[in-house]
Amino acid sequence: MTPDFSPRKAAFHTLGCKLNFAETSTIGKMLSERGFRRANPEEEPDIVVVNTCSVTEMADKKGRSLIRRLSRRWPEATLVVTGCYAQLKPDEVAAIEGVDIVLGSNEKLRISEYLDMWEREHRPVVESTRPQEITEFRPSCERGDRTRWWLKVQDGCDYYCTYCTIPYARGRSRSGRIADLVSQARKAAEAGGREIVLTGVNIGEFGRDTGESFLDLLKALDSVEGITRYRISSIEPNLLTEEIISWVAEKSRAFMPHFHIPLQAGSDHVLKLMNRRYDTALFASRIETVKRLIPDAFIGVDVIAGARGETVEEWDKSLEFIRSLDVTRLHVFPYSERPGTAALMMNAESVDPAERHRRVAVLQNISEGKLREFSESMVGSVRPVLWEHAVHDAPADMPLMSGLTDNYLRVVAPLDETLLNTITPARLEGIDPDREETLAATVVKTE
Repeated sequence: MTPDFSPRKAAFHTLGCKLNFAETSTIGKMLSERGFRRANPEEEPDIVVVNTCSVTEMADKKGRSLIRRLSRRWPEATLVVTGCYAQLKPDEVAAIEGVDIVLGSNEKLRISEYLDMWEREHRPVVESTRPQEITEFRPSCERGDRTRWWLKVQDGCDYYCTYCTIPYARGRSRSGRIADLVSQARKAAEAGGREIVLTGVNIGEFGRDTGESFLDLLKALDSVEGITRYRISSIEPNLLTEEIISWVAEKSRAFMPHFHIPLQAGSDHVLKLMNRRYDTALFASRIETVKRLIPDAFIGVDVIAGARGETVEEWDKSLEFIRSLDVTRLHVFPYSERPGTAALMMNAESVDPAERHRRVAVLQNISEGKLREFSESMVGSVRPVLWEHAVHDAPADMPLMSGLTDNYLRVVAPLDETLLNTITPARLEGIDPDREETLAATVVKTE
């Protein structure tokens, strides 16, 4: 029999936030350097990496279901589970049949040394660091399978909101250094990158541990030649200063008219119970400033429905406030009871799970209306679009390509493969009847 010298194959599955996607891409690069290649969908991998989320109980459930399904599908593959679920409940993850290696948040980007341990000793590996001891910043700047790149600028959180497990899953807030992050952005540009999304857990806290500032980081990245676009993935309203908004609006070359600002509740009483560091007046002020200085800005907002203390009266207040906001889209989550969080110890009314989900549906309906209104207001305008990929389910006789406008609207246009990973002006013709939350566009020819 002829020996098989073909590269070993790896499969990757990521749940959760953009930061997780960035770190999965970094893991993929590390495995590539060890001689692995990414497995095609029909191939059996030698190693499977699952990067989990644990922001809600549903996230844990999805993680367990995915792990079990992959273990049954590829029983001979080495199964590595990492991410927030692995950090918070390593023994629970390790007990799932088929799991070989469990790595916490501090260990995930040291996967190579744990693979060495597994291959040398061939016994289960379970490694996680206590959250208060997670203080080292581990860089990540990767593209993965997407046109856009993710640049991790910060990790961890010191806020300890009463409903949230992230400080326990990610450790203390810590940052990269501006010089190193600029160097990573330059390498992305040299590799053909056009757009970079800044990721982190609480990125507005950037630099508190290094003596630098988030605005200084933005200014330094803005000067990197070759990168045409940057996006700020999510920033707390108390950390999105008027100075930052004004700089993006008036001085930045490459930061897009796009903000993601977590609200979580539209009731000051509930925000206080959540230990959030702002009130509705400050939040409304930040939205007003963005829309006054950047009228076409896309604003995404996180909202939790049915948190402890959200009585019918507070829910009505929240609903009224959210309806009043000039924002583009809501990212809605039902409140999830998370073991170890301070919310479980509060003397505050608990909302029935069925009512939480009813409130989610109400908020999602509001979100759909706001997104449609914003999209329709853009019809007829010409916006720069980064064309990302061909549309896989488009008719064979009418191939399409998909891209994002500067203000984060998804658009499709007739496929021109020469335009992929380029930015061109496009006229927004109207909402595509065949694709939800998508606009049909026509590429505008330039001389």
